[in-house]
Amino acid sequence: MKLSKLYSNKPELFGPIDFRSGLNVVLAEIRLPDNRDKDTHNLGKTTLGRLIDYGFLVTRDPKFFLFKNEALFSRFVFFLEIELADASYVTVRRGVEEATKISFKKHEASHQDFADLAEEDWDHFGLPFERAREMLDGLLDLRGVSPWDFRKGLGYQLRGQDDFQDVFQLRRFGIGAHKDWKPYVAHILGFDHSLVQQHYEKQEKLEEAKSVADTVKAELGGTVDDVSKIEGILQLKLKEAEKKQKLLDAFDFRQQDKERTKQVVEDIDARIGALNTQRYSLSQNRRKIAASLEEDQILFNPSEAQRLFQEVGVLFAGQIKRDFDQLIAFNRAITDERRGYLIEEYAEVEAEIKGITTELNTLGKRRSDLLSFLSATDVFAKYKQVTDELVTLRADIETLERQRGFLRRLQDLRTNIRKLSEDRTHLQSQIEANVEAQSGEINSLFSSIRLYFSDIIEEVTSHKALLSVYVNKEGHLEFKAEVLDDAGKATSADLGHTYRKLLCIAFDLAVLRAHLDQKFPRFVFHDGVFESLDDRKKANLLAVIRQYADLGLQPIITLIDSDAPPPSEDGTPVFSIEEIVVRLHDEGDEGRLFRMKAW
Repeated sequence: MKLSKLYSNKPELFGPIDFRSGLNVVLAEIRLPDNRDKDTHNLGKTTLGRLIDYGFLVTRDPKFFLFKNEALFSRFVFFLEIELADASYVTVRRGVEEATKISFKKHEASHQDFADLAEEDWDHFGLPFERAREMLDGLLDLRGVSPWDFRKGLGYQLRGQDDFQDVFQLRRFGIGAHKDWKPYVAHILGFDHSLVQQHYEKQEKLEEAKSVADTVKAELGGTVDDVSKIEGILQLKLKEAEKKQKLLDAFDFRQQDKERTKQVVEDIDARIGALNTQRYSLSQNRRKIAASLEEDQILFNPSEAQRLFQEVGVLFAGQIKRDFDQLIAFNRAITDERRGYLIEEYAEVEAEIKGITTELNTLGKRRSDLLSFLSATDVFAKYKQVTDELVTLRADIETLERQRGFLRRLQDLRTNIRKLSEDRTHLQSQIEANVEAQSGEINSLFSSIRLYFSDIIEEVTSHKALLSVYVNKEGHLEFKAEVLDDAGKATSADLGHTYRKLLCIAFDLAVLRAHLDQKFPRFVFHDGVFESLDDRKKANLLAVIRQYADLGLQPIITLIDSDAPPPSEDGTPVFSIEEIVVRLHDEGDEGRLFRMKAW
């Protein structure tokens, strides 16, 4: 597939461009001195690549220049003539006003003008957009990019200024959507793309299953994580509900009375008795502790004793008083420590008695309700009470059944997660084996591309370059293009814009050359190909591009005249007249791609 011609229904505003089989140069001449220092000149060399993309049925986008300035271009109709593998041609007709209505005509001769061709003379006229894409995909028959359609890798044949940031991930692929482009790159490099694609699909299914499992766990509320326990509780509840239902159906509460009596006597009364005994014992302890606290008080006061002795005329002073004071202080120290323990024990006993009293009150209420049921003479009251209990049971059963459903689903999900994880690991092993096999095989497609790639960089820069592929820890392919130093180690040269652009150009050319024996695109469009290169590298790169054009490829390059390689010593122009297919300049509207004022 090569480009043959691009024209419009308004030749006075957009003149026809006849492409040639070899090198095609779009040259922008800056003739006005005031414009030489400008970064952009709006002459249209970049716009040409977008127009070619439009002819290849790029999706309608409001930001695309034709629709962003629709008032200017609404009456335009563009025609792209494409050379097919069998040396025949197909012309694609696409207007701006009806951008989703596409027409086709296949023909044998090149450089035709179908701008005025009647509707009935087209092979297919006004096809809907998606149907037109399918039709063009069939006409181009690019089996080398199968199972994708012709547009998947078109970005590698139409590199605009924004597409030189990364060798492999084009701007049109977006950020992060690796599954949309890595399988394709793996394919054109000679690896098994199906393994890569399956790995992404397994990864997506695994993440989806994990997300659903987390949702199910949230629905469970983190209460029970064992389905067997749920089953056991559910069986007990079902049995109890069945018994109550039979009781209601028979309208006979004798068995219910018997069970209630047994529950009152054996369970509640026994527990009440045990609690009363415990409370009595604790109350006795509390009384003794309180008595001990009162006994620990020291009632003798030496000062009062001295005053009393003075009143009766008996001497109570000196050493006698000091001995009593010391004795009282000693006893008070012991008493204070003991009181601390007693107070702490008293508080514990008091809290325990309080807890027992609360439980006794609850049991007393339960005992009263049961005795009320037993003593009730109104059978309808008993029927209502059993019905209420059955309703509560059924609500419990419904909750348990819902939990059981969630748990069973969670178990199925976990089984599926394990299976998906194992499949993903197996695929990763297969991908690693495939990468190792293709990288190590000297005659593989990847090895050929890698050698062509390195040769191009070496011819232009005198440095070797390495194209490498490896599997990361997640099992996905990673692609790297690096410039090597004399010791064969990667350098930081590829981090600069100039070297990144060279790496992109070398990659595109190497891939096209490696696929020359397949039904694969034969053209490549590189915008601003010589920008920021020194003269020696420009000359070297041009030599490489011409070499690849001689192999049967169709390089289309754009440049400003100041970026052109220097002419030869004998004064021969850098580009021949035949090679320059479009000549633009800044001396008025006539020099622009669209002969109108800049928009």
